[in-house]
Amino acid sequence: MKPVAFDYEAPTDLATAVGLLERSDGSAKVMAGGQSLGPMLNLRLAQPALLVDVRGISELHDVSESDGNVVFGSCVTHAAIEDGKVPDGTRGLMRTVAADIAYRAVRNRGTIGGSLCHADPAADWVSVLVLLSAVAVIEGPEGRREVDVERFMTGPFSTALTESEVLVALRIPRLSARARWGHYKFCRKPGEFAEAIGAVLVDPDRGVCRALIGATHGTPHVIADAHFVVERFDSERAYAAIDEAGLAGDPYERQVHHAALKRAASRLTAP
Repeated sequence: MKPVAFDYEAPTDLATAVGLLERSDGSAKVMAGGQSLGPMLNLRLAQPALLVDVRGISELHDVSESDGNVVFGSCVTHAAIEDGKVPDGTRGLMRTVAADIAYRAVRNRGTIGGSLCHADPAADWVSVLVLLSAVAVIEGPEGRREVDVERFMTGPFSTALTESEVLVALRIPRLSARARWGHYKFCRKPGEFAEAIGAVLVDPDRGVCRALIGATHGTPHVIADAHFVVERFDSERAYAAIDEAGLAGDPYERQVHHAALKRAASRLTAP
């Protein structure tokens, strides 16, 4: 199929992009890498009157470091993270995750911000950025605001962005030297979206011991105190957390998420 007819704009600054979105009165879509939106346009699942291509806005490609954070522009590609072309303050977690997203052709164009804004519950960054306690930096007609990524995704394919806002950047806390992490994604074949994601982060210098159940029917489920996952895996409590994540009704889903969480814990890197 082919998309419906739409107008196309490629602004080179944020103010212009926000202005286009504001004037479109909800009929516009923002495109970054286009790896999710492109197929949706062709299938006519998305039918915008205006497509605002933000790839030409240099600020969205910037990466900067501060004392405790790394800030990624929303248009940084998966491939740039995979290849180490940008700093990784997560001791290899982000590089590992990026390298396992879809296929290289997708990673060359797909962006970290585009993936988060698409808000597919099975997407990798949706889960990992929540695990890392990242913060989304958003620009709109009223100026700039920040939202914890844990609250950015409000449901399947739904976010806290208004129709006139653009995701500018993601601020990701730098892990300490003693931090450890484990990540496991279950797919039936390489390149598919996940059926289950388990992730664990232990950073004693920052008082963090948390785990995450991803690829649910909605937002990722955070286990804020994951000592029962890390120190001695407690299957009963793990199943209870999986049920809290909204997966109680399907025995297969319960089991595959349990396995993903347990395997993530077993992959905790050495301190």
